Amino acid sequence: MKNKFNIKRELPLLIMIIMVFAISFYFYPQLPERIPTHWNFRGEIDGYSNKLSGSLIMPIMNLVMYVMFLFLPALDPKKENYKLFESTYIYFRYLFHIFFICMHIMIIAAALGYVVDTGRMVMLGVSLLFMLMGNVMGRLKHNYFVGVKTPWTLANEEVWTKTHRLAAKLWTAGGLIGAVLAVLNFNVGWIFLIILILPSLIPVVYSYIIFNRLKNRQP
Repeated sequence: MKNKFNIKRELPLLIMIIMVFAISFYFYPQLPERIPTHWNFRGEIDGYSNKLSGSLIMPIMNLVMYVMFLFLPALDPKKENYKLFESTYIYFRYLFHIFFICMHIMIIAAALGYVVDTGRMVMLGVSLLFMLMGNVMGRLKHNYFVGVKTPWTLANEEVWTKTHRLAAKLWTAGGLIGAVLAVLNFNVGWIFLIILILPSLIPVVYSYIIFNRLKNRQP
């Protein structure tokens, strides 16, 4: 991936950063002194922040995430591989920014007194995020920062490829199932289990199995 700053590529992302700060500044005078920032599995508020931190936590996270994703390729020992999946990397960046903007809008709406089914909305958002990431997971090339990073995928490029092909299917299927269950208002805890734990754990175990299988084939 080119290290040169590409304003045409970065401009939409920068607009997203500005937009999420603008939302906070616009609604700040109307916000209460305590803003809900955490919900349990049942969608009940179980954590608050003060007005300033509650209104800025998501915008700041967005900004930090932007800077992090911008410089990660330059820090990666396998930086040359990023040009092989540059469009997928940018796609990931868009997904995360859009997700956090939606979460920020939900927090502001809840703080303003609107009835928001937060548990359901968060899990729907996470499910869609997993599904959309899974859709392109198989395109990721060997690197140290993005993807299923285990000692075995990082040690062997073939293990990396096979693991990410499996992860792509699992994340897409898990995200789709989670989204359907969220729409149907199924138990949120089960949704969390289905779309986060299993699709994330199985590729880790699979990478270990494939690595040892390939190792045993060597003379």
